[in-house]
Amino acid sequence: MKYFTILTVIFLSFVLKADAQFNCIFFSEDGEKFWVVINGVKQNPDPQTNVKVSGLNATMYKSKIIFENNNLPDIEKSIGFTDPGEYTYNIKRNSKGEIVMRVMSVVPIIQNAPPAPNQYVVVYGSPMPQTTTVVTTPVGGTVQQTTTTTTTTGNPNDNVNMNVGMNLGGVGIGMNVNVNDGMGTTQSSSTTTYSQTTTTTGGYIDPGVTQTTVVYVPGYGGPIGCPMPMAPGDFESAKSSIASKDFESTKLEIAKQIIESNCVVAEQVKQIMQLFDFESSKLEFAKFAYGHTYDKGNYFKVNDAFEFESSVSDLSSYIVGH
Repeated sequence: MKYFTILTVIFLSFVLKADAQFNCIFFSEDGEKFWVVINGVKQNPDPQTNVKVSGLNATMYKSKIIFENNNLPDIEKSIGFTDPGEYTYNIKRNSKGEIVMRVMSVVPIIQNAPPAPNQYVVVYGSPMPQTTTVVTTPVGGTVQQTTTTTTTTGNPNDNVNMNVGMNLGGVGIGMNVNVNDGMGTTQSSSTTTYSQTTTTTGGYIDPGVTQTTVVYVPGYGGPIGCPMPMAPGDFESAKSSIASKDFESTKLEIAKQIIESNCVVAEQVKQIMQLFDFESSKLEFAKFAYGHTYDKGNYFKVNDAFEFESSVSDLSSYIVGH
């Protein structure tokens, strides 16, 4: 009976920990701005002095602090959680003058708590805030453009909405996009009127010229590793060239040659990995292609091409160090 009770306690502890939620707050005591990288994914698009990452549900993560000041060394640290709660890490100099990161406090999580002043808050695993605009200046007319920025926050199973309205020389054009992607949202809108000769941050807009922000990976707002991914047709030709080779070493060599002079997305990296027969080739190529990937924040997708968990861990360690 005593043995059964012990097993029950252990089992319940495991279940409770599996459903546990953790928050992490990183702040710089000296006001140095930094980026937070967790398991190879950058959490804040711009450097901050105080970053709160919520929605963590594993008991161990690899973290990296990259300072805006290039003279300060990166901090790489495994962060682990023993009990549910909000863990605060202080980034400061120790008695030797070295930059270190130390746990300062652990407190219970307060649901729906407002963020601290000047604190950047992100839900782990959610896309970064993103605004896509299209500016058109017709000849002899004006453009009134309303841009709605949708910021993803909160928990899964909420709705995301984006609305863009334009008035081109008296003709109204509207677009409404509704996405049920499992994240809550907050929105802010701004309306700007552009005349035929409008000066913006980018310079003079020539009459009749259309300027468009191109979205290569819909919905993606994370870190960008290279400027412009390969076109689908070019990628299919490259993939066919790799697949046509008989020897694994030749496939790997050609794949590296193609990637070295091009930019790809994470999904394309995974497709090339699936052309290899050996796990070692997949891992070597995944490491090589990381520096030539547009949507680095989606790089977790390449893990599906691996057969062994050890390869996933090896790649994660490599990404943390780069």
